[in-house]
Amino acid sequence: MTRTLAKEMSGASRIGWLTRNLGSVLLELAAGLVMLFLVAPILVIVVVSFSSANYLSFPPPGFSLRWYADYLDQPGWVHATILSIWTAACVTIIASILGTAAAIGLVRGRLPAKRLLNACILSPLIVPGIVVAIGVYFFYVQIGLIGSPLAIIAAHSALAAPFVVLNVSATLYGFNQRLEQAAQNLGATRWQTFRYITLPIVKPGIVAGALLAFVTSFDELIVALFVSGTGAVTLPRKMWDSIRFGLEPTIASVSVLTIVVSVLAFLSAELLRRRTLRMMARESQSEA
Repeated sequence: MTRTLAKEMSGASRIGWLTRNLGSVLLELAAGLVMLFLVAPILVIVVVSFSSANYLSFPPPGFSLRWYADYLDQPGWVHATILSIWTAACVTIIASILGTAAAIGLVRGRLPAKRLLNACILSPLIVPGIVVAIGVYFFYVQIGLIGSPLAIIAAHSALAAPFVVLNVSATLYGFNQRLEQAAQNLGATRWQTFRYITLPIVKPGIVAGALLAFVTSFDELIVALFVSGTGAVTLPRKMWDSIRFGLEPTIASVSVLTIVVSVLAFLSAELLRRRTLRMMARESQSEA
């Protein structure tokens, strides 16, 4: 009787083990198929960018770097790329300063209607882009900013600042506020406390938010379509015009460039996020 019961229990445990392993394998397979489905269009673009054909075709008849050379030889593409990088850099600086100040005010300050202010600041993440673009367009028409790089910088800064606010706010909520209180008790002014205590701790959040702000400005199209006019054609706007009026594989090489920039920025932001989590874990362990 005992041996029979032991065999039955052993068989049941084996069945349970096989069931759990089969479930995990199926889950990993499903996740892999979903990832492949999402990444496949990007892989196709990368392959097409090295095509030797005179038009967009997949699979390509041969491989060549001619369309990357063509991208570098056309002043329109180069000018649009430089303008997008310059605009994104300006937006990154402005959004980082405004977003950091707003995050500190929302987390540390005692403001009336704090939740309402927070909702207003984060509203560009919720409101559809076309609605923002139409509102910005009619406002800029009144002050004559259509077609100016300043118009794109101002609009993109409003779209990018919420990313800095979110990252810096998360960092501020995570670290021990008693460090600031201790510095002030030792005679440090508010500026010295911010410079030597708060800023180094929230720096990873600022940098992560700045990277997301850069990508937001560099890849943004809808607002650029409305306010760029003919004097401030960014790279996404140039890509849109190229798709409308031609289908040369140059657009694929430019797409690969934007993908590489975006992936590098997101990877950097993720590494900074993990570093921040490790710092917070170390601080909690030291307090314990």
